[in-house]
Amino acid sequence: MTDAAPLLAIAGLILVKEIGVPVPVPGDLVVLGAGVAAARGDLDPGLALVALIVASIIGGAVQFGLLRSVARPAMLRLLGRLGARDRVELQTERLRRRGSGGVALARVTPGVRIVAIAASAIAGLPAPAFLAGLIVGNGLFIAAHFGLGFVIGEPVVRIVGGALGPLALAGLGLAAIGLAGWVLLRRRRGEPPSDRAAQLAAWADACCPACLTLAVATR
Repeated sequence: MTDAAPLLAIAGLILVKEIGVPVPVPGDLVVLGAGVAAARGDLDPGLALVALIVASIIGGAVQFGLLRSVARPAMLRLLGRLGARDRVELQTERLRRRGSGGVALARVTPGVRIVAIAASAIAGLPAPAFLAGLIVGNGLFIAAHFGLGFVIGEPVVRIVGGALGPLALAGLGLAAIGLAGWVLLRRRRGEPPSDRAAQLAAWADACCPACLTLAVATR
């Protein structure tokens, strides 16, 4: 029988990140790690996947609600400090035109998904359309990363002998590689290198090798 505490902690972290709190922890690596833990038998795979998806949807819905309420000015100021205000405005018109399909696509696209919720709120999308896109997009994003972690989990455990220390070091290594890759990618796009907060926010949202590859392929 697996301990519920780790799953609650992981789901809680995803919930907080999706609400919009700038936690400097790569969300995609968290989900990948949950998949690896499930492969090791530390988490129930089905329960973990459902819990992470539900937590992400609830968090996204809360952020959307906050941005359409009295908390909107404070949330927009926070986005400004994170250097994400321009990206929000860029996505607003796209989401207004595309509706729920645009939300779903944005939520699976590295570098865009972090601002998709704020852009949806500013675009004035109806709540049902936003929620439909959020459910599909978050479900696909989390299922893909969790599945990848689950598939590579057994080989990784076999290599490191089930030790958590090497797994943690490997995660830190991936995060560092992801940060370097994301900074280089943003420079390639001509984005100002002085915008450190924006780079950190984007890295914390999508820095796994798969996300970086997808980001390069879509440019």
